[in-house]
Amino acid sequence: MTNPDSTVTDEIPSVAELLATAVGSVGGAHRDGQLAMASAVANAIDTGEHLAVQAGTGTGKSLAYLVPAVRHAVETGKTVLVSTATIALQRQLIDRDLPRLADALAPSLGRRPEVAILKGRGNYLCLNKIHSGAADEPDGELFDAFAISAMGREVKRLREWTSDTETGDRDDLDPGVSNNGWRQVSVSARECLGANTCPYGTDCFAETARRKATQADLVVTNHALLAIDALSPADILPEHDVVIVDEAHELTDRITSVATNELSSASIAGLARRCGKLIDDELADALAGGGELLGTLLDQVPIGRWAEIPVGAAETLASLRDRLAQARTAIGPVQRGAAADPEAAAARSAAVTGLEETRDAVVRILESFAEPDESRRADVVWVGEELVRSDRRRVLRVAPLSVGGLLRASLFADATVILTSATLTIGGSFDALAVTWGLPIAAGSTIDSDAAAETGSRSVTATGKTAATGVRWTGLDVGSPFNHGSSAILYVAKHLPPPGRDGLGERFFTELTELIGAAGGRTLSLFSSMRAAKEAAEELRERVDVPILCQGDDATGALVRRFAEDEPTCLFGTLSLWQGVDVPGPSCTLVTIDRIPFPRPDDPLLTARQRAVEARGGNGFMTVAASHAALLLAQGTGRLLRATDDRGVVAVLDSRLATARYGGFLVASLPPFWRTTDPAQARGALTRLREARVS
Repeated sequence: MTNPDSTVTDEIPSVAELLATAVGSVGGAHRDGQLAMASAVANAIDTGEHLAVQAGTGTGKSLAYLVPAVRHAVETGKTVLVSTATIALQRQLIDRDLPRLADALAPSLGRRPEVAILKGRGNYLCLNKIHSGAADEPDGELFDAFAISAMGREVKRLREWTSDTETGDRDDLDPGVSNNGWRQVSVSARECLGANTCPYGTDCFAETARRKATQADLVVTNHALLAIDALSPADILPEHDVVIVDEAHELTDRITSVATNELSSASIAGLARRCGKLIDDELADALAGGGELLGTLLDQVPIGRWAEIPVGAAETLASLRDRLAQARTAIGPVQRGAAADPEAAAARSAAVTGLEETRDAVVRILESFAEPDESRRADVVWVGEELVRSDRRRVLRVAPLSVGGLLRASLFADATVILTSATLTIGGSFDALAVTWGLPIAAGSTIDSDAAAETGSRSVTATGKTAATGVRWTGLDVGSPFNHGSSAILYVAKHLPPPGRDGLGERFFTELTELIGAAGGRTLSLFSSMRAAKEAAEELRERVDVPILCQGDDATGALVRRFAEDEPTCLFGTLSLWQGVDVPGPSCTLVTIDRIPFPRPDDPLLTARQRAVEARGGNGFMTVAASHAALLLAQGTGRLLRATDDRGVVAVLDSRLATARYGGFLVASLPPFWRTTDPAQARGALTRLREARVS
């Protein structure tokens, strides 16, 4: 918490006045949506009622939530958290938005607001691990001369960087290193010896970041650390009374990712090697044998979700659980204090952490099947595959069926929460995302495709309350400064056959060729799979005379820069481009989407969530699959208009958007572009835009 003595006693200007000051300092202009959002955020902070606010691209939502947040922190002396999903936004806030805002508002606030950034401990160099020489045992796939040599060079560079960096933050290292290399110089929170017992505790980068955070008015963190804080009995984040979740459409997926555990034969083998010097050979061999039994089991069962635990799996997992417990007991307590050998303590701590986390995962899997009703289980268990270099290896995963209860109990119960993004309404309603966050839906509200198709208003509002918990929230869409109807066309290729499993097809390639030709290149083509993106890139390079870049040809950031700098260039890619490309101007005049991005029908987690909805009498397809597709579709179409003078066409080459009953629900999630199913109209608009650039 910030120092109460540092609060300002003189009357602080209103949020509207501070916003005007902030906007003026960066040469901006008044925006109605930005002021409406800032006022709503301030009201939420004052009343304690949670707020979900959709703010379209160009609204200036960062300032709209930062201004009332900073005002509240300075006035009360309490810390405000801002959580983001991506490193790009985190850097934008820390490196650009907040320094400018702090300078602009300092005269009005009476002092300069203090800002800090806080990440999970694993994001910082561990001085004890570096100086003690305690390196993780490399996994089996690293036992070749080239890989070990490459990792050795990375570790050497990291050791040298230790004397140059002030933060020890991995994101400040340029160029970066591999995950395997970084693991040699970092520890998780559970592996950490603790600041009071570590010989480098006073200089620890992670502890320094935490100390700064406890004294800051505003702390920028990430969704993953929010999840870790929610799952941990200890307080990871500084004391706070307001949390602002930007990129809130990704909150559920990020929380789910952190709450997911996995087991594999290779991970158990690595753990056994790590424990080898700390326990006797017989116990180490028994632990390694438990991993081999797990590997045999995973090779024998089908890939996919476990509706019931397979024959023999309970015995194999129970045996592994017991061997992990025996190894943990044999290691005994980690010696701490000044007399402890730092290298030995670090090795013991790492081994104990691995044993406890792995045993917790095994127990979690076994306990998940205690509930006979699959739809009421807390977790979903499945066998998947991971690609390790050129080998496919099977892995057993367990993930929460829902994170709504966790968020309701840990996030919404302890602070006022503001959730914001450019895309929060799905099918014209906040309900779909509200349910995943654990918030009550508006009274009498349902996810109905027919009603959604008729939704024309962009000023969507909603309120919800759960009597039992007292959770109250409001949803507000402040719109966008863009005139979508006159700036862009949504073209749906109704005449094309629905996409199938046999690839994209000649008619698809012809359609895409004609659109790119009309646009003169300047196309961002989004695909539902990397296979489709590569197939289309190879085919179109033979058909058009403009450069075609494909994701994977180079680092994604470098490809996006080349796409932005050379107008005729086209960029083809998959998921990260659906959400991560910000290219204003004529370089992105056409956005194409190959198919509605429904989740894979064999996705074990989303399938389980869909069945759980159906077991409660709901429409699982609309609630889970269609909502998932709508959110991605909104993100993808949002790549087109990034500045108020942008113009162009979004072309969805999946006829189902125009012909299927759920099409109206999906379209209601998109910006209100002018719509057509006539290919000649789409090509004509692109041709006019191209010719206007030439003239």
